[in-house]
Amino acid sequence: MNKNRTVSDTKRSFYTIHTRPINSIYRRVVEELMVEMHLLSANADFQYDSIYALGVVTAFNRFMLGYVPEQDQDSIFNGLCKAVEDDPDRYKHDAHRLESLAQRLSGSELLSWLDRSTSFDDTGDLQGSLEAIANNPQFKYSRLFAIGLFSMLEKADPNLVKDQATLNDTLKKVCGGLHLPEDKVSKDLDLYRSNLEKMAQARIVLEDVIQAERKKREKRDLANQTSPNPSLDSTESTN
Repeated sequence: MNKNRTVSDTKRSFYTIHTRPINSIYRRVVEELMVEMHLLSANADFQYDSIYALGVVTAFNRFMLGYVPEQDQDSIFNGLCKAVEDDPDRYKHDAHRLESLAQRLSGSELLSWLDRSTSFDDTGDLQGSLEAIANNPQFKYSRLFAIGLFSMLEKADPNLVKDQATLNDTLKKVCGGLHLPEDKVSKDLDLYRSNLEKMAQARIVLEDVIQAERKKREKRDLANQTSPNPSLDSTESTN
């Protein structure tokens, strides 16, 4: 990405690519994700990796759940990636690959892979990425990277993230192996899960509003269909 580009440049690019309006409760989600991706991409220490890609894809899919019209979701995601001058297909491909890896490993196998004590034949390049992260004192950690880790753990074994004590133990092992800031990862994931709950509540409220408006419209339409025609009555009375 051109390091001289501003947030305004990125937003302008996005709304040139995705030209349809974005539903109210989702607009803030999209713009916050856009700004986060922009600031990371513009940082000199940032390096794209598959775990980050999985975090972007997961955050987008989870927060955009229930978006209508559904077909706009692809356009919005593509716009986000292209606005930071990146390839949405690369994000999707790398995210899918990590999801597939997590789904075929047990929780303990994934943990041993993440802390680099175990490797697998078909993950050489991914293993190299983990080594690069762990051995880079300037590694640019991000909330989206933490979400990528959380998504892998959840897919390998939901019990690893089900309760706070188990999650804390799990994060301690992962952060120790990759030399990540454990406190920051834990706080970012707490906020992520809290925001997911708030978004779910907002969707319920939005659906209630939509249902109420639909009922009002149906009632109004029914009233219009059953009311007498004033012009016809006037004609009949004149005759």
